[in-house]
Amino acid sequence: MTHDADAAFRALADPTRRAIVALLAQRDMTIGAVAENFAMTRPAVRKHIAILEEGNLIRVEPRGRERIGRLHPEGLAAVSGWLADIDAFWSVRLDRLKTEIEKGNGNA
Repeated sequence: MTHDADAAFRALADPTRRAIVALLAQRDMTIGAVAENFAMTRPAVRKHIAILEEGNLIRVEPRGRERIGRLHPEGLAAVSGWLADIDAFWSVRLDRLKTEIEKGNGNA
């Protein structure tokens, strides 16, 4: 697994951070607007956001006095790539198993 995938999975390991990603997948939001969705302090939400930024899953851009969070879909590529590799691994094995079962039943 690459460093990018490690950082992304570490960021996604927490349910609050997954919820933040889900919110930002719907629309860009100020950090304050994100924080309003959680029963925690703004500094706690900022820590979660910093970890998501380190995982390359979101971007935060200053806009005047506000900071706007937005999903960084390209950052999900590391996660998606790893999942695709695992899916391919199991698809091959399941196809082989199906073939063997069909041979055993005389259906092949």
